[in-house]
Amino acid sequence: MRHAQPPNYLAGYPAPLVEQIKQLIDQDKLADLLRKKYPVTHDVRTDKALYDYVLQLKNEYLRNAGQLSRVLFDSKLQVLRNALGTHTTHSRVQGLNLKAKKEIRIASLFKETPPEFLRMIVVHELAHMKQHEHDKAFYKLCMHMEPDYGQLEFDLRVYLTYRDTGGNALWQAAT
Repeated sequence: MRHAQPPNYLAGYPAPLVEQIKQLIDQDKLADLLRKKYPVTHDVRTDKALYDYVLQLKNEYLRNAGQLSRVLFDSKLQVLRNALGTHTTHSRVQGLNLKAKKEIRIASLFKETPPEFLRMIVVHELAHMKQHEHDKAFYKLCMHMEPDYGQLEFDLRVYLTYRDTGGNALWQAAT
């Protein structure tokens, strides 16, 4: 059986920038740069804490986007779907009504990342509640909820590239 290639998290970025990141990895300098820029990890560790965190952001920016029935960390997410988070809606008929349950799953690797990375992925999944496609309106909504969204997405992609090249987790859970 042939194994799938890991995702190229930096696809679409300018070649000189990607080369610079590869050089930092080769020179063993990238980990220190990321730790310096993002020195601490967040304290959202449980599914309940994640639900509360997501609900707070949703209520602040997307009050009319419907209810979330479930939010959880998913340890299989990245392996199975090459995804860091998912937003799904399950619909079913209940009497004469159509009931929809909305669910957000966040890859469990975000349990031990800086708060900025967790916020970026949560903002991304919340934006899907209003905008299904990754289009201009989607990214505009992400930027509304997190003004530094573009930089955070890039830095997260850099971190994921570092991990895919054999790098260790850079942050330990807050104790």
